[in-house]
Amino acid sequence: MDPRIVEHARIIVDHSIAVKPGDEVLIKAPSEAEDLAVALNELLGDRGARPIYIGPSSRAQRAFMRAMDPDDYDGPPATYMALAENVDASIAIRAASNTNETSDIPPEKTTAYSALMKPFQEKMADKRWVATQHPAPGNAQDAEMSTAAYADFVYEAVNKDWEDQRAFQENLVALLEEGREIRIRSGDATDITMSIDGMVPVNDYGEKNLPGGEVFTAPNPDSVEGEVLFDKPLMAYGREVTDVQLVFSKGEVVDYRAGKNQDVLEAVLETDDGARRLGELGFGMNRDIDQFTHNMLFDEKMGDTVHMALGHAIDESIGLDRTGNESAIHMDMIVDMSEDSVIEIDGERIQRNGTFVFEDGF
Repeated sequence: MDPRIVEHARIIVDHSIAVKPGDEVLIKAPSEAEDLAVALNELLGDRGARPIYIGPSSRAQRAFMRAMDPDDYDGPPATYMALAENVDASIAIRAASNTNETSDIPPEKTTAYSALMKPFQEKMADKRWVATQHPAPGNAQDAEMSTAAYADFVYEAVNKDWEDQRAFQENLVALLEEGREIRIRSGDATDITMSIDGMVPVNDYGEKNLPGGEVFTAPNPDSVEGEVLFDKPLMAYGREVTDVQLVFSKGEVVDYRAGKNQDVLEAVLETDDGARRLGELGFGMNRDIDQFTHNMLFDEKMGDTVHMALGHAIDESIGLDRTGNESAIHMDMIVDMSEDSVIEIDGERIQRNGTFVFEDGF
């Protein structure tokens, strides 16, 4: 077995979810990620933990979702909820032969399914968990790389010294902790402000997302004002959405457009009331992710970028006596900050053209 797979598994077990003897650990891994699942099972056995292995299939998921009527269901399966109640930790592995397998499911059905599954996702979020990527041909194709080159890319981003990364990102955490208002400008199409007063900046260094490499927080939901162009594409419900432009007033999206698949964006925005507000502002800081790959797990961590998410605010980023946005969806979108761009906190410039004030070359 490729020793990089074994190292990936070790980081997951020892760093990301800190497995203890007796832990019951749910592993969700498609067949394309079987090598990583094997390495994880071996390590969990060595640590005295108990794996529960589920092999999801995107083809089977597509068949169910196309056939189902959301009105026939009132929530997640009881077995899923029992599983969420009893496991101690979970590992979700992404790997695909065809990343567009679910692209022909109507967007409104996908959003309805997400709403139905929300109680399960919320319960699992209370556990130790990590989401990660195993290099697979479908993901390599999305990234326009050979399978071997994509594997090199994945392991450069994943198998690194996460304590060093934590220390680097703590520089930004310190700035955000003292800040109240953020303004982000990029080119002629993005000029947006939001309050982060009382919210919590979170240092993501490979615990719940692997790779890690971002600092994120939550805006006060009603504070977002201005316009933003997300100039990097995103995959939503198996379809590519490009050039998303949103206009905010009093925290809410009041105008929107997309260059491609605007119907997907419309379906997202109609999910619930919270889908029209931001739940996250994040800063990409993993310098080993140096190219866009159509995979948000990596793309949102890429240096010289910021990302914002419509929908649900992550609980740990919400401060005491503050209210975070609530929604059944959480959709990240990216702005390239490498040129003609600036970020200010309370009027003080903290990033210029992707370079932070604490980095060489600012």
